[in-house]
Amino acid sequence: MPDQTPSPEHTAELASELLTIAEAAQLLRAPVATLRYWRHLGTGPRSFRLGRRVLYRRDELHSWIDAQRRQADTGRS
Repeated sequence: MPDQTPSPEHTAELASELLTIAEAAQLLRAPVATLRYWRHLGTGPRSFRLGRRVLYRRDELHSWIDAQRRQADTGRS
């Protein structure tokens, strides 16, 4: 049976894809409190808990940003 242990490179790559709420707030240029509020309302970018930490996937943050931009563009038409 092959070893299922992820390589250190894979682990580091995965860690760079996961952002804490503070890092996500910095990327979005929004206060951490805003992200917490959005999470409470269920309106912000997708997030999940890993233990006690709230984490965001970098690609999902970018997808959410793109969706917000598309929504704003359709509102202007």
